[in-house]
Amino acid sequence: MVRRRALPVERYSHLAIWSRRLALFALAVALLGIALSRLNIVETLAALGVFAAGVAVAAVAVLVALVALAAIWNDGYRGLAQAVTGLLVGLVVVAGPAAMAVIAYRLPAIHDISTDLVDPPRIIAGAAARPPGANPAAYEGERVAALQQAGYPDLKPLIKDWTPDQAFRAARELIEKRRWRILDQVPPRPGREGRIEAVVRTLVFGFRDDVVVRIRPAAEGARVDVRSASRYGVHDIGANARRIKSLLADLDDWEPPQR
Repeated sequence: MVRRRALPVERYSHLAIWSRRLALFALAVALLGIALSRLNIVETLAALGVFAAGVAVAAVAVLVALVALAAIWNDGYRGLAQAVTGLLVGLVVVAGPAAMAVIAYRLPAIHDISTDLVDPPRIIAGAAARPPGANPAAYEGERVAALQQAGYPDLKPLIKDWTPDQAFRAARELIEKRRWRILDQVPPRPGREGRIEAVVRTLVFGFRDDVVVRIRPAAEGARVDVRSASRYGVHDIGANARRIKSLLADLDDWEPPQR
């Protein structure tokens, strides 16, 4: 009787399988957190909690994938494709928050930016629209001003040789072009400053930030101050300063329509 030779059984890395499962689960949870925030299905803090859970699971998936790859390299286990998938998908989920953490480390931990640190434009309509648990609309004063001065020393008001009414029309046109939702607008009049309050939604999560543009007469023409404040979070990762700089740069380049 001829005995058949037993074929060697190739061992499969269970860690590789689990790394892929965890990474795909983490991706789904992170996307769910973003969707919950953008669609206003739950409160902002709850949506952030869901997203943070997805990032945490993704970090675990990356670690499991690295252990699996080491076992595959050293012991010849199968499952390379699963481990690589788990590693790459996990890194995709973790990369965004990791990059934001690096940026946040380099910038001051503030969420309220103004071109006027002594008399910042007041958030009035936006304050009434802020839900419970949001940041207070009142400016926090000298502590925030000192941090802003250190982190964004080049942030200044815009002075133009326009009438206050021209500056108001220019600011409103640019805000409408950006599709920011205007909550209130008060045209400038003799003895009264011009104001535009708007709400801006962030690109990924759709967080709502309040923006106030204030126009006052100046010796050279008109002075434009802008304040941008996040409703949630203690660190805006530079978003409000970038928003103000972009708006003022476009406003500086604005040309009144030719008649």
